[in-house]
Formats: sequence, C-alpha cells, structure tokens
Amino acid sequence: MYILIIGFLILITFSAFEYSTHQRNREKIPLVIHVNGTRGKSSVTRLIAAGLREGGKRVIAKTTGSAPRLIFEDGNEIPIERPQGPNIREQLRICKFAAKRSVDVLVLECMAVMPEYQWITEHKMVKSSIGLITNIRLDHVDVMGPGIKNCTYSICNTIPSRTKAFTSEKKLFPYMQKIAEKNSSEIYLSDESIVHDDDLGGFSYLEHKDNIALSLDVCKACGVTEQVAMQGMKKANPDVGATKIYQIKQDHKDIYFAHSFAANDPESTEFVIKSLKTFHPDIGYTVFLLNTRADRMFRSKQLIEMLKDIPYDALFLIGQETQTVLNYAQKQKLSMKNIINLTWTTGEKIVDSLNEINEDVLLIGIGNIGGNGRLIVDYFKERSKAGE
Repeated sequence: MYILIIGFLILITFSAFEYSTHQRNREKIPLVIHVNGTRGKSSVTRLIAAGLREGGKRVIAKTTGSAPRLIFEDGNEIPIERPQGPNIREQLRICKFAAKRSVDVLVLECMAVMPEYQWITEHKMVKSSIGLITNIRLDHVDVMGPGIKNCTYSICNTIPSRTKAFTSEKKLFPYMQKIAEKNSSEIYLSDESIVHDDDLGGFSYLEHKDNIALSLDVCKACGVTEQVAMQGMKKANPDVGATKIYQIKQDHKDIYFAHSFAANDPESTEFVIKSLKTFHPDIGYTVFLLNTRADRMFRSKQLIEMLKDIPYDALFLIGQETQTVLNYAQKQKLSMKNIINLTWTTGEKIVDSLNEINEDVLLIGIGNIGGNGRLIVDYFKERSKAGE
C-alpha cells in the first residue's frame, strides 16, 4: 500500500514539474498557430509556414498527416519518428524544441482525434495565439460522431480562448461562432474568391483555393502581406497527401494519375475532377482507384456511397478488403459492369487494365495512401520521371 501511495505522489510531482516546465517553454514562443480541421490541415500548416518565412519570420512548423514532418526555419524538413505510436505529448516536445531556437512563430497541426484530447491539446498544452479550422466533414465518426454536429463540436474544442480564430468552413460557421463567443474569441470566415485561377499556376500540385485564402488571412494577421505570403507559399514543399498529377504515355494515349488519396469526401473529390478537367479539357475517360484497408472500412464504404452521385466511367478496387467493398457497392446498387476488382495489385496491372481504352484517361486515387496506395503512387511517380 505504501509503495502505491509513494508511486502515486511521485507521478503527481513529476506531472506538475513537467507541466510547469512546458508553460515556461510556451511563454518563450511569441506566436503559436494551431491548425485543426478534417481536410487540408497539413497543407495549410505548410502554406502558413512558407508565407511567414517569406515575410522574414523565424518559423518552425510541424505536420501530422500522412507522414509527420518537422519543418525548420529555412524550409528544410525531417520525418518525426514515433517508435511507440502517436501521442499528444509530442506537442510538448515540439514546443520545447521551438523555444530553444527562439523562433518567432510555431505552426502546429493538431494531432488529437478524440474530443477530450482535442480540448486538452489546445487549452492545456498549445494555448494558441491563433486557432484555425480548415473545414469540417463527417469523418472519424467512431470517436467524434455519429453526426456532423458531433464532429463540429469535437473539432471546435480547439477554438482558443480570448484571442482569434480563422476558418474556411461556410456551412457550419454559425455553430463555430457560438463556440468562439463562449470562449471570448473572434472567429473569421475566409473568402476563397480572393484567390484567382492564375494564382494556382505557380503551385507544383493541386491546391484548394480555400486553403490558400485561409493561409493568406492568417499570414496577414501576423503582419505579412498577401503578395509576399503568396510568393512564399508557391515555394512550399507539398505534403505527402497533397494532390499531384503524374502523366505517362501508354499506347498512343495519355494517362493522368491524380494522387488524391487524401480526397475522402465529395467536396474534395469534386474539386480534383473539376481542376483536372479545367487544366486538361480533352480528358474523356474517368476512373476512380479506391484503395481499401482493413482498418479503414468505414471510409471505403463512405466513398462508395459518394460515388453514387459522381459521374465516372470505371471504378478499380485495390488493397486489402476489395471483396467486402465490392459486396457493399452491390448493395448500394452501383453498376457492377463498371467495377474491376484488382485486389492487391501493381501499377503495371492497373495500366494493363486500361489497354482497351482509346482515349486519354484520368485515373484518380482515393481512399488512403497506406498499403497498396503507396506502391501505386511510387509507380506512377517513377514512370512519369522516366518519361520526362
């Protein structure tokens, strides 16, 4: 019994010491920007950091998405190793690192999913100077759901207290205003109309206008003009999950592979299709490549439901759980003649499956980059380089 009591007291003492140490580290960082939302968090984190760097700020940034990265003041980056898996305590270490380097700004992508952890991360750890919510979609319903209202209140746990926040989320903005008001904060809605089609040409990947507009607003709030920030953003390295296009030649036709495995909702997917057909209006044949995973079945089923409302010519199923997803597609009354079950496959087999198509093909990868998805991206990336 005495050992348990002593152990408990030691734990409390250590936790109190760690907390007070973190607070001192946090006070050494003049400006902390906390980025949350369903889609685009990693991209927005990179855009803001790049825009502020261009404006002369010393910035450390950290992304959490498909491949977590620590981005230094000069824009160089390294992967973040997680031998024991992700843990929100990681944010404490990043704050300590940024404080030692005497940075002007720390840009942190939120890594918490559970509602209570999102609240703890913001209000007890990060205590952001500026809070961001990119958008809110129906996702991670196992911990944030079951409905969009639940997801909204969960994500809004990171709206900071007694400061300001920015968002691109139009539909749910009224809910967000109420929470911001409760936290004695102001929240501002970004307007994507400030970003023109010509502005997109300087990016090496497909970027959403609302992500750019949101990032510009934050940079402006930090004292960097839109013109300067935009120059910096066009130099930013894309996140692993960012939509990139790889073009290859095959049997007198072009195949445009859109690595859009992070596009897991109708809005994002429609954006990809619209953007690609704007840049390549002659593409006549559209194929979705859905990568399935055993631990992401809800997302695969959600995408099957989404495809009922989006026009396409064929659907290729790849990865771990293709038969399960195929059965679900049949229940949802998708046309079975347009679905090809490739199971775990290679880039060569996917290209071979398009041999009978006599026009240019738009192949859009959706679902998740993990597992089979990464192999397909690597194939098209290397083959497109070989053809340059």
